[in-house]
Amino acid sequence: MSPSKAQDTVGVVGGGMSPYRGLMLAPTPSLPSALHVLEWIKRPYEFFSRCQRELGDVFRLRLPGLGYITVVASPEYVKEVFTLSPEDGHAGKANVVLKPFLGDHSLLLLDGAPHQRHRKMMMPAFHGERMLSYGTSMLNTASEVIDRMPLERPFPIHEPLQELTLRVILKTVFGVAAGPRFRELMMLLNESLSIVARPVMLFPVMHRDLGPWSPWGRFLRLSERADALLQAEIEEARGPQGAGREDILAMMLRARDESGHPLSDQELKEELITLLVAGHETTATALAWALRWVLSDAVLCKRLRGEAEELWSGGAPSPERIARSELLDGVVKEALRRIPVIPVVGRVMQKPLQLGPYEVPVGQMVAPSIYLVHHNPALYPDPERFDPDRYRTFRPSAWEFIPFGGGFRRCIGAAFAIFEMKMVLAMIFRRLRLQLAPGYTPRSTRRAVTITPTEGLPVVVRSRAPAALLASG
Repeated sequence: MSPSKAQDTVGVVGGGMSPYRGLMLAPTPSLPSALHVLEWIKRPYEFFSRCQRELGDVFRLRLPGLGYITVVASPEYVKEVFTLSPEDGHAGKANVVLKPFLGDHSLLLLDGAPHQRHRKMMMPAFHGERMLSYGTSMLNTASEVIDRMPLERPFPIHEPLQELTLRVILKTVFGVAAGPRFRELMMLLNESLSIVARPVMLFPVMHRDLGPWSPWGRFLRLSERADALLQAEIEEARGPQGAGREDILAMMLRARDESGHPLSDQELKEELITLLVAGHETTATALAWALRWVLSDAVLCKRLRGEAEELWSGGAPSPERIARSELLDGVVKEALRRIPVIPVVGRVMQKPLQLGPYEVPVGQMVAPSIYLVHHNPALYPDPERFDPDRYRTFRPSAWEFIPFGGGFRRCIGAAFAIFEMKMVLAMIFRRLRLQLAPGYTPRSTRRAVTITPTEGLPVVVRSRAPAALLASG
């Protein structure tokens, strides 16, 4: 649809000509901004799809607290956004809604030189060789959580998946899998996330401390306790007990910037919280979506069980062997494509950005829509179909497959998350016979910034192989 036709059809709220170079501002749905918010919260992917059909591959939304957001859906425009320089497009400013939860020093909130400094200091912990060393722990943790899943009765599997991924990231960050501090951190993070998961908590009006029984007051008190526990972990890692540690915290403590300076304790704590929250919540949700699609396809379930049996046929497989499974790789990629965990990734413009006939002015956000890119039929034929085999012949570019964002701001833990998903899925299909709960109709719902299956994806475990058989095939 041409830009002029799109504007004639839908109208432009607050639109018109850009003040820069005489270009147009992108068209906006002819809905009150309050409805933009409601649709953004309740039905973001359906809303984006309608906007694209009516307005084209570039359109604007108006969201209180964020102003106008220009959403882009075409790969060529996504490439323009992802190749912006750190000076021209600020991703940290685009994540400002997370600041009350993660703090000022989170990698997700930083821009420019501070972001580059933190990223360089954290990258070694996510190097490929380091990541492979975490594989056995991931497999063991998955098996332990599987042991506690109930048999022959429906339960929401998103909850044990969250426990699993939280235990993995805690073990990876702190190098321990037990102890009072470990257990308390798990409790604090779980309770904190249950508070902030409500979409209304993203709005500043909800950030009022009305005492320990108010949502924000409770969150602040949980955060203070988590801060004290993290400080204790930092001090212990610095002391004699920390000698020889190779976990992520130990590596971050040893890291130095180009001037020879370490991260401050406050920087460390806020980066640790970011890793703990972002490193488990999104992965658990992606795993739930993978199971939603796989359990709806009996043929694919059978293939995955056969793949797991083959992997274990000569005894317990190495994590590297599981990671090389073409079928598991396709399932993980297709799960991340089919329903992205987050709707968009953004940049706040520090200078005007031209996208075809449109301009994104200084101070406004441009946001590639992960969902719309992943449902482009020119890239992904029959995009509504869950097809893990499509990647046998198709190798999408960095702006055609974007579940972790792109450019210099691509998620630092992307490879870690994909690797972990493969370990967990391999263990699930080696040990369990699962099905979706009878009568359940899968839909999507918002959990803070993430999009999750409704009701936590109820499933039924029909049978479970004993853990003792894992090494024997």
